Amino acid sequence: MSLDWTTDPADAAAHFARRLAVETDVSDVHAALESGAPGSVLLDSRSAESWAQGHVPGAVHLPGREIPARAAAELDRSVPVVTYCWGPACNGATRAALALVGLGFRVREMIGGFEYWAREGLPVETAEGVHRPAVDPLTAPASVSCGC
Repeated sequence: MSLDWTTDPADAAAHFARRLAVETDVSDVHAALESGAPGSVLLDSRSAESWAQGHVPGAVHLPGREIPARAAAELDRSVPVVTYCWGPACNGATRAALALVGLGFRVREMIGGFEYWAREGLPVETAEGVHRPAVDPLTAPASVSCGC
């Protein structure tokens, strides 16, 4: 197999810049939340059952299918929204983001979703309280930084 290397560097740069304008990752979201002034609201677009299994502390629960009916009443259009769903194999956060931009919200998608949030050992809230799952060394190796 051979890779196609014909993409113009300027086209590639524009593509990657567009992605960075609409995506963020769990580490950046966590750092923003920890700062005390995140500048956005974090929206969990999963079902009620999924939310109950665990969610990011401080997130707003608004299932994707309910966004058209509820977003205008429950979210402030002046505050940017970061959406998340289960993980990389789920496009629920993408669908939620699309629905929100259609309603006039500024939106980014948290890539990796709740799966990578939990796998990186970040705080998870359930009815029992907030806990930190064990870090998955394949996603956040102990004492090693990815350097990004």
